[in-house]
Amino acid sequence: MNKLAHHQGIHKFFFTLGLTLQLSKPVIKHLIHIVDALTTKGFSGTLTDIHYWSFHPNHRTTLSHSFTKSPWNEERLLGKLQEWILSQVERLAKRKNQPLFVSIDDTICQKTKPSSRAAHAIQGCDWHYSHKDHQSVWGHSLVWLMVHTFTQAFPFAFRLYDKKAGKSKIDLAIEMLSSLKVKRAQPVYVLMDSWYPSKKLIEACLKQGFHVIAMLKTNRILYPKGIAIQAKQFARYIESKDTRLVTVGQERYRVYRYEGAIHGLDDAVVLLAWKADQPMAPEHLHCILSTDRELGDEDILRYYAQRWTIECFFRQAKDQLKLDGYRVRHIRAVKRYWAVVLLACVYSIAESRQNLSTGLELLRSRKDHSVVEFIYDAAKQDIPIDVIKKQLRIA
Repeated sequence: MNKLAHHQGIHKFFFTLGLTLQLSKPVIKHLIHIVDALTTKGFSGTLTDIHYWSFHPNHRTTLSHSFTKSPWNEERLLGKLQEWILSQVERLAKRKNQPLFVSIDDTICQKTKPSSRAAHAIQGCDWHYSHKDHQSVWGHSLVWLMVHTFTQAFPFAFRLYDKKAGKSKIDLAIEMLSSLKVKRAQPVYVLMDSWYPSKKLIEACLKQGFHVIAMLKTNRILYPKGIAIQAKQFARYIESKDTRLVTVGQERYRVYRYEGAIHGLDDAVVLLAWKADQPMAPEHLHCILSTDRELGDEDILRYYAQRWTIECFFRQAKDQLKLDGYRVRHIRAVKRYWAVVLLACVYSIAESRQNLSTGLELLRSRKDHSVVEFIYDAAKQDIPIDVIKKQLRIA
């Protein structure tokens, strides 16, 4: 009986990535089924679900085996995926003569804290402070890197933040940035919120020829006329007449442009900005750093707004692809699960040539059609209904 048509689509994508030469046939088969299940509506993150939603012919334990013991190299898989992503975004940026953006941020995959008697807790979990919940939560903390243009965005790499391993989130970000082999035909801007722009990370970006646009904490030290002062103190001396109105999208801002040294950098631009409809009080102040001094105020703010892409990715990856829905316990299996979520995400975006949600809609409707065609073909071949039901798991 013929394969489900949408499985052929996934296989074709693997072929494009060059994975079919690197991985064994059984591993490719498992991955096709897993990507299929992940992109199915109603998927919850469990192996039972993967087994059920992808019409997997083998016993469920073979699936768990593919996450824990099967001899495939997730690093190599991610490497191939990253090569493909970079070629896509570089081509796009060059064609439209636009900059390339790299966003860095972290997210927590929350888990239930196991009781002290639990024999099999998920490995690698810890308490992490969640800015969203304003408290510490139990789970895995992941630092992610996204690569994007104005029109297309791909998740690129992730690292598990393990407090015991002695590497900070900054170290992990630097590690991932060093794997970003960009041809640099277009300028590259690394975007980050106020948690990340340490001297060490900014230097690592500049060394690679990347610029940084980042939110700064308002207590960052500036040196107007050589005098050290916190940005929020300095802002008190700024009056409305010293600012100019800048419009970005739907928002209008009052902006004061500071050029000079900041703590950890000899020469940079810092925009002190307030929303136009709010008073110019310290609590409403935003400080945005740009290491590219050629950029105008509008562009700095417009480029920084692109960082929102990574926030959207976190939300969608959790809601739609169950980035945090796994139940596998072994740390290697957990990392493989994330690698496959990344793969499924990139596949969805690649197929729709737009974004993750459009891609998932497309794949889901394709799957529905594929199942109908499968039944139609089987009926034409006079295959007994019990066989068809068995094949589609509804026996």
